[in-house]
Amino acid sequence: MRVMSTVMTWQTYCQGPAETEALGKALGRLLKTGDVVELTADLGGGKTTFIRGLAGGAGSQDVVSSPSFTLGNIYKTKKFDIHHYDFYRLSDPGVLANQLAESLSDPKTITVVEWGRVVDRVLPGERIVIELKPDLSDSEKRQIIFNYPDSKTSMLKQLQASRTGVKE
Repeated sequence: MRVMSTVMTWQTYCQGPAETEALGKALGRLLKTGDVVELTADLGGGKTTFIRGLAGGAGSQDVVSSPSFTLGNIYKTKKFDIHHYDFYRLSDPGVLANQLAESLSDPKTITVVEWGRVVDRVLPGERIVIELKPDLSDSEKRQIIFNYPDSKTSMLKQLQASRTGVKE
């Protein structure tokens, strides 16, 4: 894995799926071509909900679904494509690692990866890693932890500002 030179961390909470999707939407509005987002969570942890918001915020009207069985989906926007990969079922990415590498090198895409551990060697160090954790006291509530390189600080400050007034 290519390690980020400086890792910044921000955490927030979402009270349920609608708020998780809204947070994804807020991030989607801020992403630029070439950005890479890695999501980690348990099964049913809210990754697809977050990505649905992200794609919508970026301007896609495509139906977002988990690519657990298809391994990859593409969502179109007017400005770029969002390549969404899910490596959950793989212990070795094989040919899909090449497809991911092509996506990462395409300046007209945003790449979103679930279960990225299997492709650590392919993922760039300059990426946003988002961990969704369940709250033990409320099955709908999620702790969302953003780890990001210092080059994304401005973007994450804008995202934090969009959360003003949201109950943590």
